[in-house]
Amino acid sequence: MAVTEIWLVRHGESTANVAAAEAEAAGADVIEVDHRDADVPLSPLGEEQSRALGAELAERGVDDVPVALWVSPYRRAQQTIGIALEAGGLTEPPRRVDERLRDRELGVLDRLTRTGSANLHPDEEQRRQWLGKYYHRPAGGESWVDVMLRLRTLFADVDRIEDTDRLVIAAHDAVVMLAIAVCLDLDEPELMAFAEDHTVANASLTRLRRDALGGPWTLEEFSGTGHLDEDPGATVTEHEGRKDDARV
Repeated sequence: MAVTEIWLVRHGESTANVAAAEAEAAGADVIEVDHRDADVPLSPLGEEQSRALGAELAERGVDDVPVALWVSPYRRAQQTIGIALEAGGLTEPPRRVDERLRDRELGVLDRLTRTGSANLHPDEEQRRQWLGKYYHRPAGGESWVDVMLRLRTLFADVDRIEDTDRLVIAAHDAVVMLAIAVCLDLDEPELMAFAEDHTVANASLTRLRRDALGGPWTLEEFSGTGHLDEDPGATVTEHEGRKDDARV
């Protein structure tokens, strides 16, 4: 028995998502947040989105087959899957917290809006425009390629999981987008074209499938949010994530 399905969950709306949206709307340079990135919690809406996700996972029978759970070490991802499992009345499968699932690191651009990046680090902004999203690595941070490299090592471990059909991963928008790129072997033009038209929503569900160990992965579902549309307390949010602005 080998993993033939990967279910990728993005965390619910976080307090930093809210702060970033407010800073962008105000034209501010700096996003005012109270926590380092690893410790950012869910917003009240993010918690409600996570409960709606849990109901959806239960309805889909996420645990009808043997399941493994891998989670980012960041608080918002762990909160999301914890709330979801409890809300759905689901038994938590074996949990692996893996640092390779952390969000993309921005280095000197951390906590800055696009306006702030241009105003405070104009040379870095010029480098980003020249190199493009795929290869640009801000000082002290990561490019998309860097994140893909760590995810390639992660997915090599997937093939070593035994007695499990389905792997649930709770992480971040960058991880979901770049996991798709790794599994589908997308090159730079293909990935950028996909990212231009696709956004990973908060508390969304993305599914990949293959027929057997070593077989090619196919994308079965991307950023599903029907469970949020159906729950009046858990609306779909518009936090695309400046880290993954496909227009960069």
